[in-house]
Amino acid sequence: MPYTRVTLKAFGGPENLELETVADLPEPRNGEVRIRVLVTSAAFTDVMIRKGMYPDVKEKPPLTPGYDMVGIVDRAGAGATRFRPGDRVADLTTIGAYAEYICLPEDRLTPVPEGVSDVDALGMILSAVTPYQMLHRVAKAAAGQRLLIHGAGGAVGTTMLQLARDAGVTAFGTDVVAKHDLIRSLGATPIDIGASGVALMKATGGGVDVVFDPLGGESLSRSLSTLKPGGMLVAFGFQNRVLGGGGSIPMDFVKLTLWNWLPNGHTTAFYSIGAMRRKHPEWFREDLATLFQMLTEGRLAPVVAEVLPLAEVRQAHDRVEKGTVAGKLVLRISDV
Repeated sequence: MPYTRVTLKAFGGPENLELETVADLPEPRNGEVRIRVLVTSAAFTDVMIRKGMYPDVKEKPPLTPGYDMVGIVDRAGAGATRFRPGDRVADLTTIGAYAEYICLPEDRLTPVPEGVSDVDALGMILSAVTPYQMLHRVAKAAAGQRLLIHGAGGAVGTTMLQLARDAGVTAFGTDVVAKHDLIRSLGATPIDIGASGVALMKATGGGVDVVFDPLGGESLSRSLSTLKPGGMLVAFGFQNRVLGGGGSIPMDFVKLTLWNWLPNGHTTAFYSIGAMRRKHPEWFREDLATLFQMLTEGRLAPVVAEVLPLAEVRQAHDRVEKGTVAGKLVLRISDV
């Protein structure tokens, strides 16, 4: 039976993403299940992978991108007993989810609760586990503290603002003016994306306890300057470098390390969801289950910009790269 997938033919622009038909379905190996993928997403991490700039992906083209997915178990391989055909599951795949079918080890999968839509469940994986772990596992933010996140109108940012509100943390967020009303609607104070360190200090009323910075490069210095004494800078991306805005990924790591040695009371950290999962796989399962529970309780509501068919994957990547997407951009692959 043939199926469709997206193949990245070479590192570079969206034009290198091609739909192709594969003659035969993949077969699950021992301990794996085959999944019919329902939804995946176009995220900035996918853009980094497409450009060959994502440190956690060592594979070379041709490859199938797709960082997260929700799907239905279609077939169980030998030794796979946790799930049965028809069960809905979610996973952080890193690559491979831009396909109608994918085979994954069953011990990686998290069941999706009844009554949760595919799209909402997808919003809990990359875009919610990332801010949840940064807020609670890395920064260990407490009620009454204040945070700043750059790119607050994106998929990770909009979830971070909701998590902050739920935890009693006052939030500020930078982004383009077109996303400021969205940021306000989530209980946070919007700030111009190009604000200087001085302007950020003024807008936040004297600084914050933690800054979450996905931009890298020169943005890290202004983020550090926005911290109150004893504050923490959590970097989690290299958008400036990826988009040609200057900076160096190796130098970003060097700066973060050096700043940790300075006698200013500040601490720094770099967060990678893949690295965190490899180090603490149990945390990923626990945190995703917690987020699903928060979703069913109405404490979280993923901000979804649009749901597009997989055939529009190039347009989706182009929009994400340009920074025009408010919330999460979902790719629909199959219907239930």
